[in-house]
Amino acid sequence: MSEYDELLSSITRRLRSIDQFHVLSHLDDPSNDEAAKLSFLKSVADIPLESLSQFLSGALQEEEKLKNFDPNNLTDPDDVIEPFAGKVLSTMSTNPDDVHLLKEAHGVGLDAISKGQVAALLLAGGQGTRLGYDGPKGMYDIGLPSHKTLFQYMAERIKKLGMLAGNGDAKSIPFYIMTSPLNHQATMTYFQDHDNFGLDVTFFPQGTLPAMTFDGKMILESAASLSLAPDGNGGIYPAMVKHGVLSDMEKRGIKYIHAFGVDNALVKPADPTFVGYCIQQGADCGNKVLWKCDPGEKVGVVASRGGKPCIVEYSDISKEMSERRGEDGRLIFGAGNICNHFYTLDFLTNVVVPNLGNMYHVARKKIPYYDEASKSTVKPSENNGIKLESFIFDIFPLSTSMAVLDVSREEEFAPVKNPPGCDSDSPDTARRLFSNVAKRWMKEAGAVLVGDVDSDLCEVGPMKSFNGEGLEEWSGKEVECPFSII
Repeated sequence: MSEYDELLSSITRRLRSIDQFHVLSHLDDPSNDEAAKLSFLKSVADIPLESLSQFLSGALQEEEKLKNFDPNNLTDPDDVIEPFAGKVLSTMSTNPDDVHLLKEAHGVGLDAISKGQVAALLLAGGQGTRLGYDGPKGMYDIGLPSHKTLFQYMAERIKKLGMLAGNGDAKSIPFYIMTSPLNHQATMTYFQDHDNFGLDVTFFPQGTLPAMTFDGKMILESAASLSLAPDGNGGIYPAMVKHGVLSDMEKRGIKYIHAFGVDNALVKPADPTFVGYCIQQGADCGNKVLWKCDPGEKVGVVASRGGKPCIVEYSDISKEMSERRGEDGRLIFGAGNICNHFYTLDFLTNVVVPNLGNMYHVARKKIPYYDEASKSTVKPSENNGIKLESFIFDIFPLSTSMAVLDVSREEEFAPVKNPPGCDSDSPDTARRLFSNVAKRWMKEAGAVLVGDVDSDLCEVGPMKSFNGEGLEEWSGKEVECPFSII
């Protein structure tokens, strides 16, 4: 029996068992050649067909619950939103005990890195479309003098940190990169062209799920293709299982994982202070946050719902709750989420993986579909189906010991989301923030900045310094701005 016949037999059996056989109804259309038909069957085989019904029913139940959710009238104990009850520490604290704890945490993190126990995990599935760039967002250049990309800055920070960890081994931190089907090959090619920047890099693609009609039938986009969509950044968990990432980490002796998004130009991969703090606290899961400056800032926050840690969207918090402040004057519900997380490998393997089937959400969309009458793809004018997605923080309620680290917005967050010229979260604002950090580091090292001190074209490259260390040679010297010390 040929590969095609074996696959067709297997897929037919699986589709009949879940009442989805309709997806093969146009397989023998004259427009489909053998290669197209085989490719289609392989794409269907790659879908968790037997779990789709469970994913959808759970998502629809959650959607119905959200319709009736009123933050001002909570009667179900599982809905009650309270401030996060776990340990929260700020890197900006001047309390001597906190300062000492953070110093110790940094040492704990470096020790774990030196033992090969820490991995960096990058979510890099995004494209640069909103930036006007045709390619993976990580390959975008924000315009600093070195013209390094977001990928290069992150890779070099990992390399430098590995060298700082005590053994000088730049490869002591394995770097895992989750791509998307759209940019997987381009991302791998970019890294290969740069010899992986001297790192131990593993690539794996994010998964996709089929769009479905409102009654749960998979939607065909053409005679030999399903309408597929990425399963959200929460798809990182099933993707790590499917592509053997978790088992690879176990073989390597990895105990701790730092996960972060691609669109932060100031992110500190495998940050030893964050990792060490979470280890100190015995945390199974951790979240690095920025404290909200304003009650109206539209960002999800760390809180407790029904006694469990979670991210609560700003729309789910009442005005009174959003404005509530503590004795220190800070917002009670202020721990803003920035997609910067810590996990133990044990937590992912033994707690998260067994609960993956219950973490999807409904997104009602206009989904192009194959019209049998016209033998063509039709773009609807109204929502006609459902896409399932999940969020990386959906697993937080599974944690029994979450730790939260509040960090400086100016030091650690330079998002690159909007196109050049925008006054927020753009390459321009990211470049300015990056430049300000470089100037601050040089001043703290004792340098005297001269020239255009307001320039946003100043940089200290990651291979020169991970976090401001190692710049003593400029103490007492004049440094002309703009500068590029790489």
